[in-house]
Amino acid sequence: MKLFYRLLLVMVMLLPMQAFAQQKIVNVYAWTGEVPEFIVRQFEKETGIKVNFSTYENNEIMYTKLRATKTASYDVVMPSSYFVDRMSKQHMLETLDKSKLPNWKNLNPSFLHPAYDPSSQYSVPFIWGVTGIFVNSRYFAPNGVSKWTDLWSPQYKDTLMLLDDTREVFSMALLSLGYSANDKDPEHIKAAFLKLKELMQNVKVFSTETVVSIIIDEDATLGMAWNGDTFKAAQDNPQVKFIYPKDGFVIWVDTFAIPANARHKNEAYAFINFMLRPDIAKAIAIATSFPITNLAGQKLLPEAIRNNPTVYPPKEILQHGQFQIDVGEETLALFEQYWEELKMSG
Repeated sequence: MKLFYRLLLVMVMLLPMQAFAQQKIVNVYAWTGEVPEFIVRQFEKETGIKVNFSTYENNEIMYTKLRATKTASYDVVMPSSYFVDRMSKQHMLETLDKSKLPNWKNLNPSFLHPAYDPSSQYSVPFIWGVTGIFVNSRYFAPNGVSKWTDLWSPQYKDTLMLLDDTREVFSMALLSLGYSANDKDPEHIKAAFLKLKELMQNVKVFSTETVVSIIIDEDATLGMAWNGDTFKAAQDNPQVKFIYPKDGFVIWVDTFAIPANARHKNEAYAFINFMLRPDIAKAIAIATSFPITNLAGQKLLPEAIRNNPTVYPPKEILQHGQFQIDVGEETLALFEQYWEELKMSG
């Protein structure tokens, strides 16, 4: 009898350890503000998979962290279009098994053959948007700002907010000079840098994480912003308007991808497939105010969002945009060199 109780005691003591060992987890590294916490909690509740969730503010941070870590730290990441291109070339991303993503069928076909990942081998398009100009009509007439070059006007001294994103800011400068946002010519990039140095006297703040609050609180009344953030800010501050620059603009796509060395790939597929459900995509679109690539989810959105030109611009406007693609290590290194010098000059 004593032996029986001893065995029973050992079994009871082992139960928590066994439960812990069997618990499924997924490590997610996502853009700040693009995957709401309540969605993560819902996934955990429905699947029993624990999510270790952390965020970043720009692609460079995510990329550097993954490159610097030899052991697998994350199972799901969210590279933007041009980083999908870059990371896949460096064999950093898993080739996707679409059979593990039955909700793939909900995606808009327009996003399934992009230049940065022609066969959608490595990435799942999730949220997209346009980088343009926001203006607070309480201070400036919206029709007085129609293109990037207008931001260099002396009247806007110490007024502007720019995104704290190297590629976005240099894209703006390149477009203002008549070049492609994906230009790799060192002379053109140097010209963009010199032009940005001229702009610094007008720049009040750089931000990506607090864009919405800065616009709502009127800490900056003009500058660069994503269309989704501008739409969200306008709900609280109706004076805020969004402008599609006539000298061109960047169309970006943030995607889900699985690092090649991910340790919990089945859980990663489960997480991504959950995000592709129409009801989940709809909830995320409403919470973030960003346009989604999920066509089935988009059809569920309220008409005020679904037909809003700031969130879902018509094709005649979108044709003036350029998708970001990878410009190579040398060009990116040049961007970073100039970026550091630009920030120090501010």
